[in-house]
Amino acid sequence: MNPQGSATEEQSGAHDQIPPIEILLTDIVARMALAAHVYLGNEEGGADLSSAEAAIDVAAAAFDRVKERLQPQERLTITQLLTETRLAFVKKRGL
Repeated sequence: MNPQGSATEEQSGAHDQIPPIEILLTDIVARMALAAHVYLGNEEGGADLSSAEAAIDVAAAAFDRVKERLQPQERLTITQLLTETRLAFVKKRGL
């Protein structure tokens, strides 16, 4: 058995088990948007604006990387999610 052949087989097997990049990146966007909302805290305060901003930036970067590969409805949904998250950040920062 050729060592290169076994490595190729292992890589192929691993590739079959990992979801498409679009799914991974949309999951990252959703998780980061959720994290941003948690960092923003509640109405009484307790916000970590620096962490919220970092989470929003990571979500936006991930979305920018994959948005052209998404279906129009998926793209719209994520755009709305990011817009709502950014507005919540601006609102909280302005308080």
